Amino acid sequence: MIYFILVILLNTLLSVLFKIFPKYNIDTFQAIVFNYLTCVITGTWYLGANPFTSQQLHAAWLPYAIIMGIAFISVFNLIGYCTKTIGITATTISNKLSLIIPVIISIFAYNETSTLVRIIGILLAVPAVYFSSKKTETTEQHNSWKLIALLFLLSGLLDSFVKFVETTYLSKADDQAYYTIYVFSTAAIIGICIGIQKIIRKQTTFELKNIVAGIILGIPNYFSIYFFIKLLNSHIMNSSAIIPIANIGVVVCAALAALILFKERMNKTNTIGLLLGIISILLIAFEDLF
Repeated sequence: MIYFILVILLNTLLSVLFKIFPKYNIDTFQAIVFNYLTCVITGTWYLGANPFTSQQLHAAWLPYAIIMGIAFISVFNLIGYCTKTIGITATTISNKLSLIIPVIISIFAYNETSTLVRIIGILLAVPAVYFSSKKTETTEQHNSWKLIALLFLLSGLLDSFVKFVETTYLSKADDQAYYTIYVFSTAAIIGICIGIQKIIRKQTTFELKNIVAGIILGIPNYFSIYFFIKLLNSHIMNSSAIIPIANIGVVVCAALAALILFKERMNKTNTIGLLLGIISILLIAFEDLF
């Protein structure tokens, strides 16, 4: 249960930080790059050993860590942008309702059973994502929908990838820790290269406050991923139930944080989207009770 609570609180904190950054004119991309460097340092400290050894460089999971690192920096930047431009609630609903993708994959790839209740929950996720991101203005609505749909797809595929690697290669606790560090190392290297290129082209300038923001973001980000892998590996229930239960907690907490801290108002359509999202996750998570 402790892993559930930690995953929910840490993911909510990340959403709140992304919403705060524009207030202080933080360069989100630079913050994300330093966030990944912080994740590597935090992971190494938490592990208590040098992760960059010849043994780890020949690990079977290394190619997957590199692929996931590339995906992480892409999705994380998209989450940051969507949070800033569309809002915490719509972004979180889209990000977390993407669970229907790993749920569907789990049914077919890992032979997990499916019921009519789960199928209804999966189908409800589609209108939930649409309604939660719908805006009044036509242009804004169109752009928001495209961004939210892209985030929905990429987040779902990434969660599926995490489950595949965890099931196939990360049965040992040490491997879970090493793998996480290598994912963040890959993301950091890519981010640094892009960041240097942007500075050379004078598309951005380096500021000390972005390092501070990255450190503040990086510590909870590392543990959000690490504890998510630990949660999946705990085997307290099927992954098709673990992911929805964790995600409903994040959706509800993020919506409350958006309302209380940032006075984010939802129109009637957005509220319908939030309710459909919660119902969808509940049906998927607790199908056996129906």
